[in-house]
Amino acid sequence: MSDTYTPPKVWTWDKENGGTWGKLNRPIAGATHDAKLPVGKHPLQLYSLATPNGVKVTIMLEELLALGHKGAEYDAWLIKISDGDQFGSGFVEVNPNSKIPALMDHSTTPPTRIFESGAILLYLAEKFGALMPKDPALKPEMLSWLMWQMGSAPYLGGGFGHFYAYAPEKWEYPINRYTMEVKRQLDVLDRNLAERTYMTGEDYTIADIAIWAWYGALALGRQYGAAEFLDVASYKNVQRWAQMIDARPAVIRGRMVNKTWGEPHEQLPERHDASDFETKAASRLEDASS
Repeated sequence: MSDTYTPPKVWTWDKENGGTWGKLNRPIAGATHDAKLPVGKHPLQLYSLATPNGVKVTIMLEELLALGHKGAEYDAWLIKISDGDQFGSGFVEVNPNSKIPALMDHSTTPPTRIFESGAILLYLAEKFGALMPKDPALKPEMLSWLMWQMGSAPYLGGGFGHFYAYAPEKWEYPINRYTMEVKRQLDVLDRNLAERTYMTGEDYTIADIAIWAWYGALALGRQYGAAEFLDVASYKNVQRWAQMIDARPAVIRGRMVNKTWGEPHEQLPERHDASDFETKAASRLEDASS
């Protein structure tokens, strides 16, 4: 870094602070505009985008449906964070922190709001009695790994991802600092998965879903264009685990929901019924034959 920054006595907000998401960030909370959220036909209403935190919840819901929990049917509404949808009054009522994902459960009276992706996973796991360890004694282990993800991922996303991929300039110090931490985290995972099939043992749980959405995607080369830089292929146990989860049909479906970028066949901006995936597949076949 060529320049040394001297912090002022009192910080003031520079609205033109640069970076990919610079114009969306602000030091205050609350709504910026009135916007009522839509409500579909299912009790579970999800407002999200297919970022890693959003993908956690759509994978969870698809896994629950695959297990036969019909009450997990849901409507997934697209929240365009680049357009500031998360600052609409309706969304802020569901999540005062203005971050995706946010869930409303209309099967309760009054409806229950749940925000923060880890809280949503835990709420759904307990509501349906699924995707938790079969051995109750392992629940603390599962919760520990779930909280590990919630505490660790900001170093990956807001730290490494920001300075490596999104910051207006590439500064050596923060990239080196967060690269070291992300590689340490990958080593933590690799050592744990050397002795276990999944994060807590032989059972696939919400801890795997939460961690896979971030670190599985990283290991599979889908995050920040940094696979070679981080040498993700060297974490053999993480690779085995990431590829195994990636092949699950519910994961394949969950990754599509609320996605508006990448290959067209991987995008399902909104999801209101299981048949939406079939409609998408039929459309893909029709496009291929025309």
